Amino acid sequence: MTTPWPNLVTMFFEQAARLNDKPFLWRKSAGAYRPMTWRETAIQVDRLARAFKAQGVKPGDRLMIVAENRPEWLIADLAAMAAGAISVPAYTTNTVQDHRHIVFDSGAVGAVVSTKALASRFLPAAHESDALRFTIAIDDPAVSQGLNVDVLDWQNTLDRNIGGEDIAAGARNLQRTDTACIIYTSGTGGAPKGVMLSHGAILHNCAGATDALVELGLGDEVFLSFLPLSHSYEHTAGQFFPISVGAQIYYAEGVETLGNNMIETEPTIMTAVPRLYEMLHARITGAVLKQGGLKAKLFFKAVELGRKRYENAAAMTVAEKFVDSLLDKAVRDKVRARFGGRLKALVSGGAPLNPDIGLFFTALGLTILQGYGQTESAPVISVNRPRKNKIDTVGPPVLNTDVKIAEDGEILVRGELVMQGY
Repeated sequence: MTTPWPNLVTMFFEQAARLNDKPFLWRKSAGAYRPMTWRETAIQVDRLARAFKAQGVKPGDRLMIVAENRPEWLIADLAAMAAGAISVPAYTTNTVQDHRHIVFDSGAVGAVVSTKALASRFLPAAHESDALRFTIAIDDPAVSQGLNVDVLDWQNTLDRNIGGEDIAAGARNLQRTDTACIIYTSGTGGAPKGVMLSHGAILHNCAGATDALVELGLGDEVFLSFLPLSHSYEHTAGQFFPISVGAQIYYAEGVETLGNNMIETEPTIMTAVPRLYEMLHARITGAVLKQGGLKAKLFFKAVELGRKRYENAAAMTVAEKFVDSLLDKAVRDKVRARFGGRLKALVSGGAPLNPDIGLFFTALGLTILQGYGQTESAPVISVNRPRKNKIDTVGPPVLNTDVKIAEDGEILVRGELVMQGY
């Protein structure tokens, strides 16, 4: 199985043409989630790509994205690529010094920034660069001093509706081997390094994820995006993989509202890091212990029998199987409802998952699939499969990926997913 598209932009435009007025991106506004259709999103990608070109952006130029997860993030990312440029995501936690490093290291010529708070840390760094000529601000940055960079308004930029070449048609010339983005590492091992990822590397990941999850019955999927899109994990698994399967993407308001957002959006697939599962485990068990009584006894019995079923179902007695089936309705359905009630799988990556945490959720009727990857592999290298899930492992390699352990213990990976360099 390989993706049929030559690049990420063509994948998006073809999916948008197919799905047209179906809902695609959802944001919370005035207390309720409101959708943006595929067609509306494609129009904005087209207009922003034209605006980038009007600003003198040329193929291979770098464009930074400094924003929290929101529809404009995806639009800016695709528009940069559609203009022939390379997108450079930046973390919302970056300091002025962090931004300065990325601005100068990448040689970015332009940027998209969202909020006033983020602009206050990004614009001082942009001001120091001779290469960075313009910034498109989604929200009013409230600039009170002169800057060595033009600050443009997002909505005014889109409203200009600049003419010119057919953006979607021109994007078909992009090759799988062309660089799509430069994603900077966290910097825990020194100064952050810019990882150059090709269109093909991310498309390879999309095909691998589809192959790994196909047995779930992929159809009208709903994703809830809350991990930073500036990280390769969410960039691929929470943005481009959903595009590849024609899914809807809801943007969470924040980690603190994640529980409510899950109930509101009813996601079918969620990607997260082990820290989130640990936090949810603590919240759920804390609430059960506080409640006490019969409900607590039933809950922990469901966990006990669920673990036994996973570890050795053949050893369960007839009575245990009967009680376990009753607890599926009495306990597990309520737990699943707290996650929206439609989850097909929770995917864990970014760090090792404590097997006890994985077993806890499995015992409560939630499928949790652990995987492994690196930014340098766009990022997924391996992931468990739903029907052959080994919680204490990271599963087999994804489609068309070779993995070997060297004599010194180094993990060697070969395939289109591997980065082009730093």
